[in-house]
Amino acid sequence: MLGVLGAIYLVHLAATISPGPAVLLCARTSLREGFARGSWLAVGIGLGACIWAMAALFGLALLFQIAPALLTTLKFAGAAYLLYLAIKMWRHAPDPLDEALPETKAPRSPLGLIWLGIATQLANPKPAVFFGTIFLTFVPPHAPAWLYAAILGIVFFNDAGWNVIVSRIFSLERTRRAYLNLKSTIDRVFGGLLGLLGLKLAIS
Repeated sequence: MLGVLGAIYLVHLAATISPGPAVLLCARTSLREGFARGSWLAVGIGLGACIWAMAALFGLALLFQIAPALLTTLKFAGAAYLLYLAIKMWRHAPDPLDEALPETKAPRSPLGLIWLGIATQLANPKPAVFFGTIFLTFVPPHAPAWLYAAILGIVFFNDAGWNVIVSRIFSLERTRRAYLNLKSTIDRVFGGLLGLLGLKLAIS
């Protein structure tokens, strides 16, 4: 069973590191609001990944194969949400950023950031298909309950852990100073990339 867990860990870690909407949002949040708030968002991202993993374990990936219209509907709904976030970033790019330290600003609540991370993950239903594929490949039939719990732990550790690292990098003072100098341009780049990922989700 350790071989199964090791294989799932490596395959999922490779997928987690690849840039996507969650990583972009985590980087921008950390730039604007600091490491602590970026970390709360990372927790939500990890929980969102676990929800898709649990859905795959309970057969949602198989349901998508049987009823592809459901997957298409969820993809369009998720793409609309990502485009909404992208438009907000683009529109507010010229807005000045409070120069106060992130720790002294009125923060978004940890719970609000966790929910944002979950919503961003759930906006893309394709992880359910990804998880379904790797579970069918690596998880033996009639696996014990502890193995499923360990898999969910790996999923949370990879997604939350990687985005905490992203948060740390983008919350560094040197990174923040560079962002302040090019805020409008960087925010529009983030918004544009998020919009492109939303469009890619809709047409893929």
